[in-house]
Amino acid sequence: MKLLINLLISAPEVFQKGKLPLLVVLVFLGIIFVYFIEKAKKGGELFIRKIPGLEALDDAIGRSAEMGKPVVYLPGLVGLNSITTIASLGILRKVARKAAEYGVELIMPNADPLVMTTAQEVVKEAYLDAGRPDLYNPNNIMYLTSDQFGFTAGADGIIMREKPGAVFLQGYFYAESLILAETAFSAGAIQIAGTTATTQLPFFIAACDYTLIGEEMLAASAYLSREPILLGSLKAEDLAKAVIMVFLIMAILLKTFGIIDLSFLLEIK
Repeated sequence: MKLLINLLISAPEVFQKGKLPLLVVLVFLGIIFVYFIEKAKKGGELFIRKIPGLEALDDAIGRSAEMGKPVVYLPGLVGLNSITTIASLGILRKVARKAAEYGVELIMPNADPLVMTTAQEVVKEAYLDAGRPDLYNPNNIMYLTSDQFGFTAGADGIIMREKPGAVFLQGYFYAESLILAETAFSAGAIQIAGTTATTQLPFFIAACDYTLIGEEMLAASAYLSREPILLGSLKAEDLAKAVIMVFLIMAILLKTFGIIDLSFLLEIK
């Protein structure tokens, strides 16, 4: 009985030593995030490579203005629970602001009612920022249907009737991606696509003028807004990924040649 009691006595432990490497990583990430955000706030120069699809945004809307045609924006089929849709709304804000500045009509069919409601507020605010609240028409941001190909048919009909000068396909798409892209091409529109759906990227790349690939779309808000916090976070994420990749390569080489045992890393959860 005495032995059993001794076994049940717990020893105080402030830190779980097995997770020390995880603590080191978290501290490192925190430091670089704070550093780059503060640097951006102080006006420091942070290099962000040019993304052709985002650079062409102004030209696409300007072309629509010259031709007297509207712009169609499609945010994909997924709701607000997707980070891709959130990123799409960030791009929508820039598109709406430019459309307001150029006096171009913006049409946005939606497959999700919550996305529609959020998009209406985003566009309304963008028109106010551009000083053209009189051009805002909430009826142009409409809900079609949540059915995949029902939405596709409705969006295709809008594109063929309105003959837009530019079509933005920014969001998470499925099998309808090529149908929408080909319809926009048939209507003679400039197409700027973007998605994180790897299975649909080949179709967008083949059929569209410009395509934001994966994380390019997620970085669009920072790229377009140039807000210090977003820019700093973006640079910090890139550096963190680079460091982690270097560490993984070194760890593989060290383990392969038996220089050091890294099995303790498997215990980190």
